[in-house]
Amino acid sequence: MLIRFNKPYGVLSQFTPEGKWRGLKDFIDLPGVYVAGRLDADSEGLLLLTDDGPLQARIADPRFKMEKTYLAQVEGVANEAALQTLCNGVMLNDGMTLPARARAAKAPAYLWDRDPPIRVRRTLPTSWIELTIREGRNRQVRRMTAAVGLPTLRLLRTHIGPYNVQDLALGTWQETELPFPHLTLR
Repeated sequence: MLIRFNKPYGVLSQFTPEGKWRGLKDFIDLPGVYVAGRLDADSEGLLLLTDDGPLQARIADPRFKMEKTYLAQVEGVANEAALQTLCNGVMLNDGMTLPARARAAKAPAYLWDRDPPIRVRRTLPTSWIELTIREGRNRQVRRMTAAVGLPTLRLLRTHIGPYNVQDLALGTWQETELPFPHLTLR
């Protein structure tokens, strides 16, 4: 079984709540499913869950190069120099990132309201960047955009491999087809 979930802001990628953050149990009441990859509590969007251990490993493991695409609303204007630096790879405190795909973007038509809303400074514009990576370092997209002078204000994961969040309402989930039907997963 594979589940697509549109994770709201303030929800952990685990079933148990912790501190001020809610857990997945508030949204998904299915025994035996586990998260395939993480998404920080302050990030939103696509999270995949499965009841199949090998499938979980294949989705989450960077060796399989399953791309993850994010939309980042950043403080400042994403210019060509910043986008090219993101494409080439960025030096972070834990080493150089792999090359990525980055482009200026617009807020998607399906974008939901965030609760709470992001902070906005009247004197600083914001812009959107679409960033596709194959790694999964801790807070990687936020650290990459900050490294090019564009701090992330809002982060949404829109795609993991062939799966997207576009048709899922915020806080809802849907069972979907397995990504590798030709493999024996059990």
